[in-house]
Amino acid sequence: MSGNPCDCLVIGGGPAGLTAAIYLARFHLSLKVIDAGDSRAALIPCTHNHAGFPEGISGTDLIARMKEQAQKYGAGIESGRVMRIAKDGDIFEAHWGGGTIRARSVLLATGVSNRKPPMDEDLHADALARGLIRYCPICDGYEVTDKKVGVIGDDSHGVAEAVFLRGYTADITFIAPDAAHALGREDAKRLKDLGITTVDGPCHAVAIDEDCIVVDTAKGPLRFDSVYPALGSDIHSDLAGSLGAELAETGCIIIDDHQRTTVPGLYAAGDVVLGLDQISHAMGAAGIAATTIRNDLAKGKPLVR
Repeated sequence: MSGNPCDCLVIGGGPAGLTAAIYLARFHLSLKVIDAGDSRAALIPCTHNHAGFPEGISGTDLIARMKEQAQKYGAGIESGRVMRIAKDGDIFEAHWGGGTIRARSVLLATGVSNRKPPMDEDLHADALARGLIRYCPICDGYEVTDKKVGVIGDDSHGVAEAVFLRGYTADITFIAPDAAHALGREDAKRLKDLGITTVDGPCHAVAIDEDCIVVDTAKGPLRFDSVYPALGSDIHSDLAGSLGAELAETGCIIIDDHQRTTVPGLYAAGDVVLGLDQISHAMGAAGIAATTIRNDLAKGKPLVR
């Protein structure tokens, strides 16, 4: 894009980025969305938590609908990855495979990536599509009600996930990913008190057997209806860091109540910001971000038609 800068560049085409794009386009702002195509939402076989879809909707279908809606109002959406970004005065310059984009404001909706358990990539994809591997107990804990569930983890985060899932089923096994469990006394007691079995690793998901997934452990192969990897995530906040935005210890982007980062003109929404990693939360935050962007831009240049 050459010539005058666009009003806003949205980096990320998941629920947060596309919600913002819909709002911004309907504000009659010029914008471009650059989407690397790795939104976690696209990995959801079927979400039943999203209001308005009683029978559920797949992540890919939801994103496709949101993309169509944004484009209906004139949002330009490109597939690619922004490799670097800089700020020259009040204008941002983002470099990606299609060239350079100049923008008066930038919204980062770059999300996070779940760390995968040790298993073959094709097996992981098949298991994920069939609900044998799950990453979000808030999203789909209901689907494992009274099922046999494995949780792969070895820290307080993993323990908390196993305890959360105990509200859905009594049959939970907490598996160490690499070696013997090294749990603190309090964590070990929490698991024991709730009847959660602990099994040492290393573990490796080795096969799908009918409607179950088989995990090889120090105790031998174990079969589960679903396995939750609780191995943490990688936060995609590098672009924010390169601009000097303040990050939390976790790597999440620090924002104010209106989704502004510590860099003027730079905003963030979705899972890349500390908060509840849910589609509904990401969409709500994106609506706030888009409205803030519109109003902040109007302070420097009244928006009239």
